Amino acid sequence: MSAPHCDLDVRPILRESGDPFAAIMQAVAALAPGQSLRLLAPFKPVPLFHVLGARGFSPSAREIGSGDWEVIFTPEGVEQPEEAPLPSHDDDDWPAPDLELDSRDLEPPEPMVRALQAVETLAPGQTVAVLLPREPIFLFDELRARGHHWRGAFEPEGHYRVVIRSGGRERS
Repeated sequence: MSAPHCDLDVRPILRESGDPFAAIMQAVAALAPGQSLRLLAPFKPVPLFHVLGARGFSPSAREIGSGDWEVIFTPEGVEQPEEAPLPSHDDDDWPAPDLELDSRDLEPPEPMVRALQAVETLAPGQTVAVLLPREPIFLFDELRARGHHWRGAFEPEGHYRVVIRSGGRERS
């Protein structure tokens, strides 16, 4: 069993216009063997994924609300506490989207609600493309629970595009 993780909340540092990098690296240096770092930040710290990845840590990120993120950096060889959300379907036989939604200007939870409503109107195998302001971590859990499949990625413009395929469950 892995050691409990060490918590570091960098949101106060950033609110004061400070640079949290030194505090993060100090926390990493103080970790016990096998111990994970739980980082709280006001954004998804993607550049840090690469920095700590080079030091043997794998990130597991999830949005925790109000734009804030929790990232658990787990040392390689230690079981991650939570599976990072990944697309649930890998084959290449995806039809073009039957419906396109732009939810980039909506406030949570409206983008997720609209995406779920849209996919429920599709016939089995049909797809909907949704543009979102951020990676929809909570949407992935709902899609998985409802038997749907998806693919998603950040677009060059900075928004997230997810294509959802109806899993074909019977609806009552």
